[in-house]
Amino acid sequence: MLSLSDVSLKPDGEHRFAHSFAPGEISVVLGANQSGKTDLCRLIAGLNTRAQGSVRLDGAPLGSLNPRERPVSMVYQAFVNYPNLTVFENIASPLKAQKANGDTISRKVASLAEKLHIQALLRRYPSELSGGQQQRLAIARALAKEARVLLLDEPLVNLDFKLREALEVELRELLHASDTIVIYTSSDPRDAFTLGDSLLLLDKGQKIQSGPPLEVYQNPSSFEAMALLADPDINRFHRHGKPCALRPEHLYLASEHPSTTALSFDMQVSAYETSGSESYVHGQVEGNDWVLRHSGMLSPKIGQSLKVSAAERDVVQF
Repeated sequence: MLSLSDVSLKPDGEHRFAHSFAPGEISVVLGANQSGKTDLCRLIAGLNTRAQGSVRLDGAPLGSLNPRERPVSMVYQAFVNYPNLTVFENIASPLKAQKANGDTISRKVASLAEKLHIQALLRRYPSELSGGQQQRLAIARALAKEARVLLLDEPLVNLDFKLREALEVELRELLHASDTIVIYTSSDPRDAFTLGDSLLLLDKGQKIQSGPPLEVYQNPSSFEAMALLADPDINRFHRHGKPCALRPEHLYLASEHPSTTALSFDMQVSAYETSGSESYVHGQVEGNDWVLRHSGMLSPKIGQSLKVSAAERDVVQF
């Protein structure tokens, strides 16, 4: 178990929190830019950071260990590989640092290269690889260290969508085959469900909620927690004097599913977009910006008033 205590991710030292990460799980740390995700990773890895706090692995403090001594590997969003080493030599570098013998190095490099589909690239240099291949290489090198803790700081954010989608599935299968503590940071709520066994939400350096992804989605503790797991943003309104919210996917056109028990709203259309399979209608409801996420194609008129509805069970009240 990796246990953090008295953690502050801001220079002012406020909003301290504790959290634990379990082995054999992928823990997604979700937050917007500047929420403290990278600082949290750097604190665990022992790198320079404004974050403060205590880090323990199975009860043993890591604070006195320098980054090389810690059983921690880190993969960054930038493609960080040794440019003067081949793919084979890059993957082998942490094994050589551990003074592993030649047979062990060859066997482990071959195994990792096969799992990450770069076995045909072992003699190439990083400059000869595509972005996706470079990030696979960085992940293979991190795994070669066989660290107890693997930190993946938005490792796929610079890849195109199709490649990122494919790598996420492969990465989940690969990481679940080990007993490693995996911490994966992201600003994309889809990663929480695609990859995460557990979820930690950060907002402006504060821990705002944690738990299984579906449980956090169904029972958000605040507007901020609900918004982090929404794409696009949540729709806010007041009901009986209390703040409430609805997710865009829980809105529908009242004309499509008429119901006397559903909540109904008048939405003044300001813009819309469609991908063919989905449409997003933007507008104003009670002076607030709202978005309706609709399957299929919609072509409303700008300025048109749409009657939209939502089921009572989908309203989240704070």
